[in-house]
Amino acid sequence: MSKSLSIANAWPWAVFALTPLFFSTNLIFGRGIIFDVAPFTIAFLRWAGCLIVLLPIIIREKGTVTPFLKHHFSFWLMLGFLGMWICGAIVYMALQTTTAINSALVYTTSPLFVIIIQFLWTKRPIKLQEIIGIVAATIGVCYIVLKGELEQLLALNLNFGDLLILGCAVSWALYLILQKTDAGKDVPSFAMLGLMAAAGTILLAPFAAFELFSGARMPTTQSAWLNIGGIVFFSSLLAFSGTQHTIKHLGPAISSMALYLLPVYGVLLAVIMLDEKYHTYHFIGSVLVLGGVIVATLPKKLK
Repeated sequence: MSKSLSIANAWPWAVFALTPLFFSTNLIFGRGIIFDVAPFTIAFLRWAGCLIVLLPIIIREKGTVTPFLKHHFSFWLMLGFLGMWICGAIVYMALQTTTAINSALVYTTSPLFVIIIQFLWTKRPIKLQEIIGIVAATIGVCYIVLKGELEQLLALNLNFGDLLILGCAVSWALYLILQKTDAGKDVPSFAMLGLMAAAGTILLAPFAAFELFSGARMPTTQSAWLNIGGIVFFSSLLAFSGTQHTIKHLGPAISSMALYLLPVYGVLLAVIMLDEKYHTYHFIGSVLVLGGVIVATLPKKLK
């Protein structure tokens, strides 16, 4: 009996440790497929695949889904645009010109943009520890983007892909802030994820169709479809399911701390699976970025 209880207690922590690993696979699968399949097509297939899996849940929860769509239709599309269109296709577009390592480290700044946007939007005061964290992480991002060379800034020789990832981090921050509103509070978590997948599918469809008819890269190999399947299953369904499970069993404060593992997993996977090189400027920048995020967002209470 005690053994089964210990396993039950350990399971949420196992999910907590695995969830950021699942999220980080999106950059790995995306980088591995981006030169074989066009970016909007990848994003469209990702969310269309999730929609197919989650459609039965949407139908089952139609009692809460229908009122939400009726009263918050524009809000629903906005969430789909921020979370699935920008943080989907634009991420894959960025991966054409930047590495998975850079993407993982730069994307980690998203919680800091939550703090900045809340200050600009709701006039929420920024605490001293948040200012210190934001400054440290900003220096870290600049160090990574510039590859530790100030001359690149003076020569305006910046990697466009890194800047796109930074824009995606801002978009994800907006998505998280809007998710905290009361608009969708009556819709169960997985039904809401299904609705977000539906919004993403609808918004991405015209752009994916344009890529198709313009002769852009399409998934024609087994490897391409395996990568897409990995994005749907690991990077989307398992990642979001793990987040909901952790929030339910460990609380939102501890769940949010899983973010600190994202760059660790992302860098390791990129080095092992993509044979990307981890340079000194990555290490220095990652210490500043991750340290800044932890300082700025570490909750005083974990429950």
